[in-house]
Amino acid sequence: MTHEFKTPIATINLAVEAIKNPKIINDHEKVIRYATMIKEENKRMHAQVENVLRISKLDKNQLEIQKTPHSLHDILEDAITHISLIVSDKNGYVNTHFDNVSASIMANEMHLTNVFVNILDNAIKYSPQALELDVFTTMKGSFVVVEIQDKGAGMSPSVLKQVFEKFYREHTGNIHNVKGHGLGLAYVKKIVDNHGGKVYAKSDIGKGSSFFVELPIDNK
Repeated sequence: MTHEFKTPIATINLAVEAIKNPKIINDHEKVIRYATMIKEENKRMHAQVENVLRISKLDKNQLEIQKTPHSLHDILEDAITHISLIVSDKNGYVNTHFDNVSASIMANEMHLTNVFVNILDNAIKYSPQALELDVFTTMKGSFVVVEIQDKGAGMSPSVLKQVFEKFYREHTGNIHNVKGHGLGLAYVKKIVDNHGGKVYAKSDIGKGSSFFVELPIDNK
């Protein structure tokens, strides 16, 4: 877990020191760039704190998750909106393939949106080159299946076995290279389990990954 906090703290410290440099402080463009870095790293730390608290409460069965009927596609569209600026900044795209599926599910809108944001954010982190994301929905009996597919670095079979465990991180040889998985995917599994669904992933090294979330449809 220490990497989840040490890396953004170190980045913030470096950015602050850079701004204090007399050669940079009068360079408006660089000051804005470093200030933006500070803001983004601060948001990253805040998100990690929230994930720690959520998982802790779920482990102790202290987090009551109220569910109401929702359109799965509305939740997915909202999650995609959350990461749209990051995708645009990387000159990437998110294509949706909803295949005329109009499933209603019993869900907690905030937590389920967070689930898809976490998976999408993970795909962004592990797409060092072309950021190409595709989101599919299909029916599978009484369940609706969401697939989030990327064309990123991919994961080995050993990583796939552990990727949803708390605080697990893939060793890439450079701790500053990628800032996940850590807490986000453990939170994803907890929330999906709470919704009566299941989450799993398939991947090929160098070709990308697909994360699947299966959720029961609301038959009421």
